[in-house]
Parts: sequence; C-alpha cells; structure tokens
Amino acid sequence: MGQYLPIFALLVLASLFAAVSFAASRLLNPPHPTPAKTVPYECGIIDAKEPPERFPVKFFLVAMIFIVFDIEIIFLYPFAVVYRSLGLFGLVALAIFAALVFESFVYLISNGALDWGPAKHLRRRSPMVDSLRTADTTVKRVGTDGREAAA
Repeated sequence: MGQYLPIFALLVLASLFAAVSFAASRLLNPPHPTPAKTVPYECGIIDAKEPPERFPVKFFLVAMIFIVFDIEIIFLYPFAVVYRSLGLFGLVALAIFAALVFESFVYLISNGALDWGPAKHLRRRSPMVDSLRTADTTVKRVGTDGREAAA
C-alpha cells in the first residue's frame, strides 16, 4: 500500500490546486454577466441569425473520416514497435485492417464527404439527383386503371 502513497499524494495535490484555483477566481473576479459577455464569440463576427438546431450530415461525415484515420494511426504505432516479432501473421492482420479502413474511406467519399466547391455542384447536376425526378415521373403506377373514375 505504501507504493501507492505518491500517487495518492499527487491526486490530493491536484484536487487541492483545482479547488484553490476556482475559489481564487471567484473571489478575485466575481462574475458580472452582461448581454455582450454571454454572447458566443466567433472570430469577432456577430451572428445575424440563430444557429440551426441540427448539424448538417457533411459535418458528421468529415468527423467520421477524422475518427477512422485517428484509429488507424493509433493501431499502427504498436505494430511499428513489434513488426519483426509478428512476422507474416502481423503483416496479414495489418493488410486486413488497412483494407477495412480504406473501405470505410471509400464509403465516405462515395457519400460526398469531401465534395467542396465545384465538385459539389457537379454532383447535384447528376441525372440521378435531378430536381425534375419526382415520384410522378419515375414510379410506374400499376393497377391504377379505373381508380380515378371510382373516386
């Protein structure tokens, strides 16, 4: 138990430092909220409208790309340390892992995660995403003969 005494002492000191810092902040500079202070600061630009309630899907796709590559890097570091002792098994495991990461990257690219600027506009003009395509123009109505007359 004595070997954990330095860790316990460090935890107590860190907690004490945090508590003293918060107390000193409240005592030396009590909060005086004003409308100008409570507005979120965004590069000196005052928002003219309220932010949307939901983030666009593109935000989450870019976040997924970041997470995918972050996880890949996290798993590549241990492999780089012990790659000689793993041999062919480690190489095959790494190849499978890299293929899966690449597959998720291809999925994100196919969903337009990195379509910015002109590429985004070209994607919109695709015949599959044409604004003229509606349910009336693309869905074949089967068995509707005589329904209009009955109604």
